[in-house]
Amino acid sequence: MASRATAKGATFMQGVRKWYYSLCGFNKLGLMRHDILDETEDVKEAVRRLPEKMYNDRMFRIKRALDLSLKHQILPKEQWTKYEEDVMYLSPYLTEVIRERKEKEEWFKK
Repeated sequence: MASRATAKGATFMQGVRKWYYSLCGFNKLGLMRHDILDETEDVKEAVRRLPEKMYNDRMFRIKRALDLSLKHQILPKEQWTKYEEDVMYLSPYLTEVIRERKEKEEWFKK
């Protein structure tokens, strides 16, 4: 009984996530979640560490979004970034950068 309730709750939350993702609007410009992160020092370093292809893909998406925004347009619906296709591509690099920063801070504390 409890597992059925948990499954229904998880399905409901997944629906809410998809609804909110669509509501945010960045996907209509072809952007991914990590394309719109605030540019903190950690994020800048993580972006610098991206492989060249991932970096170029990110820059293409950002430039295309800027162009569309200036023209007050959005992409055709079939080109929108889908919730299922949105990859957290920056996470491993960002985690590593944060870990290194904290390690450095600990080192300089001593």
